[in-house]
Amino acid sequence: MPFGRFLRFVVQRSKSMAWLMVCAGVMSGLMSAGVLALINHVLHHSSDHSLRVMLGFIVLVVGKLLSNLWSQFLLVRFSQDTIFDLSLTLCAKIVRAPLRQSEQRGAANILVTLTDDVSWVTWAIQCFPQLIMNAAVVFGCGLYLAWLSWGTFLGVVAVTLFGALGYQWLHTSAFSVIASARQARAELFRHFRSLTDGLKELLMHRGRRQEFVSQEVRRAAELYRQTNLTATRRQALAEAWTQVSFYSLIGLIVFLFPSLVTVSPEALTGYVVAVLYMMNPIWGIIGALPTIERGQVALENIERLGVSLDVSHEDVLPLPLAGLESGASPLVQWNDVVFSYGEEKGVDAPFMLGPISLALRPGELVFVIGGNGSGKSTFVKVLTGLYQPSTGRVTLANTTITDANREWYREHFSVVFSDFHLFNRLLGQTDSLVERLAPEYLRLLHMEQKVTVQERTFSTIDLSQGQRKRLALVTAYLEDRPIYVFDEWAADQDPQYKDIFYKTLLPDLRKRGKLVVVITHDDRYFHLGDQVIKLEDGKMVEYVSPVAAGRRP
Repeated sequence: MPFGRFLRFVVQRSKSMAWLMVCAGVMSGLMSAGVLALINHVLHHSSDHSLRVMLGFIVLVVGKLLSNLWSQFLLVRFSQDTIFDLSLTLCAKIVRAPLRQSEQRGAANILVTLTDDVSWVTWAIQCFPQLIMNAAVVFGCGLYLAWLSWGTFLGVVAVTLFGALGYQWLHTSAFSVIASARQARAELFRHFRSLTDGLKELLMHRGRRQEFVSQEVRRAAELYRQTNLTATRRQALAEAWTQVSFYSLIGLIVFLFPSLVTVSPEALTGYVVAVLYMMNPIWGIIGALPTIERGQVALENIERLGVSLDVSHEDVLPLPLAGLESGASPLVQWNDVVFSYGEEKGVDAPFMLGPISLALRPGELVFVIGGNGSGKSTFVKVLTGLYQPSTGRVTLANTTITDANREWYREHFSVVFSDFHLFNRLLGQTDSLVERLAPEYLRLLHMEQKVTVQERTFSTIDLSQGQRKRLALVTAYLEDRPIYVFDEWAADQDPQYKDIFYKTLLPDLRKRGKLVVVITHDDRYFHLGDQVIKLEDGKMVEYVSPVAAGRRP
């Protein structure tokens, strides 16, 4: 079984801690073997009950208990540090990775990795000290058996190797099934997400609800159940094979070996006692292997996620941004920008945005319009730096945007997405700024009677969708960045708040020199904008206002 990667991971996590756990396990195992040898000596020398023998027994037992305790303390520290570091490292990779890359991995896979896989790695690590102690007991007993009789010892090794090969074959077959069980778990998790995200739709349609539970969830759950049962059966067969091998070994020692090699009664008794004594350590090793196997599979998934989400670039220090005066040279400029997706999934006709060339200036109000599937959401993600263009050139204040400075580019945008997430805390803001400005913005959006802000925390976010969007707008205002993007912000607002948004808030941002981009369908406000960008099938087409169209012959 390929435990090499897992062992390397444990050692790389903390070489000193790993060696301390190994030392504690070896000490405990050797002292256990010493207790066995001392007991066997007293059984065959009943007159030897000297103080030295009793003190030796006490020292060995106390040493074993202390080494066990030491190992457990090290284990708790090591395992908790591991789950802490793994979780933070993965979260850091996810929030720094390109959005498209994370989308391709899938939310269900990422969540299963952050929960199940990290837990399995931790549980596997917790098995290691006990595994080392049990292996040390078996090793110490092996040395004792070799000392009693080399001939018998070689016979025991031969039988043990035969049993180990059979166990290896059975357990290897279980390993691939464990990997399949993990994938089945991810699929089941995806259906659980659909259950929570689509609960309203399921409640509104009995047929959909019944088919979802009886077919979709049932099929995924049955696959997960079957793969786990198969893995468990194969592991049970491996354990049964080990028991057959173990009892065969005892039978051979008692009935066959005395007729093949010369062995004293003391040595024969010592062999039987030692083999029986090793039973629990051997069962401990066997019992730990399935957990370590699952930990190995989980580690491979974590590493796969870490590699796929890894972003090898250094933090770019903020650069001064010139050219923000209204009417100055373009703040954001696209030259033949193209973005496409779907090729990685083998789609025959992948969606393509572009080629698009445009210039957006400070102090401009720009409306972006188009029907469903026209590419508006993709346009927003490319504009804000969440998607990397396939071809073309993007500049910010005449600075060409590349992978090296894309994060710096994103730092100039405040965005309220159509599928926005509202955090209950105003993260990334200073206390003084929030205390000074948050009440003012809440009053501006008529939310001061419903929500207050204390210690950068909203008093509640259990509000209607339109009210939550207003709080998201408060967050954007506090960021005070040069470029604002609103994706269908007014879609959930009452008419009075739509008027406030289009006739008060947007002109105010424009007056402050902000570049404001609004994705909208509210054509009755288009006359307030400086530009109207219309998208059709990912292409920018000429916009003709309804008024102008009515004047045409």
